[in-house]
Amino acid sequence: MAEEKKDPWLNYLALTTVILAVCATLSTFKGGGFSTRSVIAQAQASDQWAYYQAKGIKGNLYDVERERLQFELDSLPASASPAQREHYQAQLKKVGDKAARYAAERKEIEKEARRLEAERDAAQRQGKPFGVAVIFLQVAILISSIAGLFKRKVIWLAALPVGLLGLLYFADGFFLFF
Repeated sequence: MAEEKKDPWLNYLALTTVILAVCATLSTFKGGGFSTRSVIAQAQASDQWAYYQAKGIKGNLYDVERERLQFELDSLPASASPAQREHYQAQLKKVGDKAARYAAERKEIEKEARRLEAERDAAQRQGKPFGVAVIFLQVAILISSIAGLFKRKVIWLAALPVGLLGLLYFADGFFLFF
């Protein structure tokens, strides 16, 4: 049996297909990692915003309590003892300090929530090119497979620009130059 003569370009087709497949696999892996990071950061940011709201509600309760105490202090009859007035003043200070503490805590919680949102946005920005890369790389692999199946070099040459575009998006996922 005589062996069929193999065209040399088929070796290049096989090599480029393997390179495209490896890059597509890595792109899927990296894109998935950034997607996971994005989802986790979003969940953490949501938790921080819920915590922020809870602190706000507690702070508002202390504000209402402070207003109530101030009203009661202002409503005391002139005959009220100094000890009674001092008690209201002490309670007003205590409640005011707690309201101020909750307001300060809210500022810290907001900073953390915004940091997590920025982390989420960065992960989404970085993961997007990997997703686009997978599309172009898979199409290039498909076209290359068809070229190999029909042994048509022209079809393989048509796959190369598509694969190159996929490789550019793959590199962009790491460096964000687009």
